[in-house]
Amino acid sequence: MPEYQMQELTLPNEEGKKVTYPRIKLWGQVDLEYLARHINYASSFTPGDIIGLVRALTESIAYEMAQGRSVKIDGLGIFTPSLGLRPQAEEQRDLRESEGKEYRISAASIYLRDINFRADKELIQQTGQKCHLSKSEWKARRSSQRYTAEQRLQLAQDYLKENPMLRVKDYCALTGLLRNAAASELKRWSETPGSGIGHMGTGSHKVYVRKENG
Repeated sequence: MPEYQMQELTLPNEEGKKVTYPRIKLWGQVDLEYLARHINYASSFTPGDIIGLVRALTESIAYEMAQGRSVKIDGLGIFTPSLGLRPQAEEQRDLRESEGKEYRISAASIYLRDINFRADKELIQQTGQKCHLSKSEWKARRSSQRYTAEQRLQLAQDYLKENPMLRVKDYCALTGLLRNAAASELKRWSETPGSGIGHMGTGSHKVYVRKENG
């Protein structure tokens, strides 16, 4: 039986109140071979047939998205390709924009960054019908409240005076925040004028740097 935990958002809402929300507790992950064996028990398809079919479907989805099309599979959902700037190109753009110069984006600087997936309503409904929740006895981890937001900003600024860059995991170690909270707060600092913190790169390559002009 799946379990849920009530988790508290790190940042308060507009009224300054802490907000809690339910989060399902995951106990692991199953792979294609596991699903193929499971389906095999209730069908005439062999595990090899199922794995081969899924891999062929995956290749077909990849091909269609590479041609500039989204792919809809009834009962499953819609797959849509998502583009982004290469990390080096984003760094160059940020540098030129900080100097007040125009940066022209070329095709060579763009790549397929991710694939967005929107689940079909039927999949959501089927999952909900099979999901009978109970409250978990395990307590969710919370970010440390040792420092205030202003103190955490000062810690980041001091760190960047001695180091060329600040990564999310460095900020976690400095402040005691959990990773998602640390990433969200660093992003906010980098978008706040006068914080003294900027960023370079994107996605998993994103790092935070000292911003002289604030």
